[in-house]
Amino acid sequence: MEQAYEIRADGTRTTNYGEHPKGLLIIDHAGRYSMQIFKVGRPPFASNDKARGTPEEYSAALIGISTHVGRVTLDRARHQLVFDVEAASFPNWEGKRQIRDFSYDNGLLSYAVPASASGSATIACSIWRRAAD
Repeated sequence: MEQAYEIRADGTRTTNYGEHPKGLLIIDHAGRYSMQIFKVGRPPFASNDKARGTPEEYSAALIGISTHVGRVTLDRARHQLVFDVEAASFPNWEGKRQIRDFSYDNGLLSYAVPASASGSATIACSIWRRAAD
């Protein structure tokens, strides 16, 4: 993971994942993928039990992650990634298709999640660096 940030409708830039998020995007030869983004420094639950968190702990835990798995295809002509989401930390995405414009240059994959997919007027951007073989 290189970067993850959001662009609000007014053009300001923010992030739910902090300045230096951790993450991993894995795509196998069959097109199955697994994607995770985590905010570094999310506070631990005081109870040490994920079933007994406070509303604030649950909010910080959920807002500070984005994960989903499924199948992805590449539309080279349109420069689009097509994600068929099977399971996600945001349940509204499950069973849905998401199309994301992308660019790939010098080992960096960049794409944007359209505002309509995020459920708000915010565009989420992700930049991934290809791992060395």
